[in-house]
Amino acid sequence: MTLHVLVLGGTTEARRLAETLSTADGPRVTSSLAGRVTHPRLPPGEVRVGGFGGVDGMAEWIRAHRVSAVIDATHPFARTISFHAASAARATHVPLLALRRPGWVPMAGDRWHPADSLEEAARLLPELGRRVFLTTGRMGLAAFAGLDALWFLARSVDAPEPPLPAHTEVLLDRGPFSLEGERALIHRHRVDVLVTKDSGGEATAPKLTAAREAGIPVVVVRRPPVPDGVPVAATPEEAVAWLSALEG
Repeated sequence: MTLHVLVLGGTTEARRLAETLSTADGPRVTSSLAGRVTHPRLPPGEVRVGGFGGVDGMAEWIRAHRVSAVIDATHPFARTISFHAASAARATHVPLLALRRPGWVPMAGDRWHPADSLEEAARLLPELGRRVFLTTGRMGLAAFAGLDALWFLARSVDAPEPPLPAHTEVLLDRGPFSLEGERALIHRHRVDVLVTKDSGGEATAPKLTAAREAGIPVVVVRRPPVPDGVPVAATPEEAVAWLSALEG
């Protein structure tokens, strides 16, 4: 029987996985997107958009569509959907794999300040700088809303949701970003501190190099853990190998 693979997507790795699997002799692939981005880059194959309605809704969808395996290739910070997937997979006895790009690693010259949450990142900022380049996405800016003495450049794909910090300039843009562009942006806006989530990957990594070159501190929000007992693949190729082992 042909495998039906549910890919919880929205990342570059999820698209690459769907592209790799969507061949004439490959499994049936359904990519599920949360629908939070206005114009997402759609992967090949079947696509569904929107939530499942919690753990029970996901489990029912898995059963109704005879899903053989689930690959959680969501953003490393999409904690809720990852834990829902783990619970739904257990309830339906369907194997689950987490596809997570490796996190960033500090290099010589980096001035990183780790934080466990956006709220902790906000508490660190007043001691680190006054002009903040905020690259944590459009969700969660409320954590910085009380920092009225600071100026923020908030970059996101879609317009961020209020409340925002009192002094905020919004920059709507989508990666990948070039090192030259990040250097120019930091210089033009006189940025003296960067805030980022440890998303990993190459598309948005140039900002870290630009910050290192400029000698400015970087607040790095640690990613949440993968649910207990869920195996992890670092690349789409490792995920394909995991699927092949299931078929074998």
